[in-house]
Amino acid sequence: MRILNKLERKFGNGGIPNVTLALILAQVAVYIISKTNQNPEEVMKAFYLVPSLVLQGQIWRLLSFLAVPPVTNPIFAFFFWYLFYLMGNSLEQFWGTFRYNIFLLIGYLATVGASFLFPNVPASNGFLQGSVFLAFAFLNPDFMLYIFFILPVKIKWLALITWISYAYILIFGEWNTRLLVIASICNYLLFFWSDIKDRIRTGKRHMASQTTRFSQTKSEKLPFHRCVVCGVTDLSDPDMDFRYCTQCAGTPGYCIEHLEGHEHILTAS
Repeated sequence: MRILNKLERKFGNGGIPNVTLALILAQVAVYIISKTNQNPEEVMKAFYLVPSLVLQGQIWRLLSFLAVPPVTNPIFAFFFWYLFYLMGNSLEQFWGTFRYNIFLLIGYLATVGASFLFPNVPASNGFLQGSVFLAFAFLNPDFMLYIFFILPVKIKWLALITWISYAYILIFGEWNTRLLVIASICNYLLFFWSDIKDRIRTGKRHMASQTTRFSQTKSEKLPFHRCVVCGVTDLSDPDMDFRYCTQCAGTPGYCIEHLEGHEHILTAS
């Protein structure tokens, strides 16, 4: 994300702080307005993003659809808003206001762009808000979520269910829904693609290490990973994590304790 780094250096003090809270308050306001109206569905229709109506002059729909509440049941709505605030606020603290705003902006622009390919079909903000959940789960896979404050479950399993549901939609869903799913994960992939590749490489090395260990006898067993700084190996410390630096000549291995801040090797020793 070199472009993002340049933008952050130039506009790092910009952005809307507490944007998650602002979105929630807007949704709460629309929820209250709809519930106090005799025809709540008609009230909601005035906020939906319908590109054909935008082209007719109803420009406000480009933003108002973000204020559409996720559900009509007050208990489910409260639980959703609580989690959305928790996760969105955590991402803003982790990335900073500017990066978090960019994350949401990319998802928003992709969602709006995808919606115009089916101008007569209302677009949902649900997948965009789902990208916040998936980002939080990627950064905090072991976070224990208490569903309705009772049932404990690690968030990585809920994220897995979400990805499976997205895969199902991409295979069997309508094209307008497929495009909204793709649009909603654009920001996720842009922010996490390098981390995903690193995890894939680490997984490959781990599987290769397991295969090597299995094929060797105890007397012939040799270390598969070795830190070039301290010399610790996967045999001397089986619980140690190792990484390989592609910016160093020869792609040497480092234990997790010496990976951060190491000086890159410019020529192979």
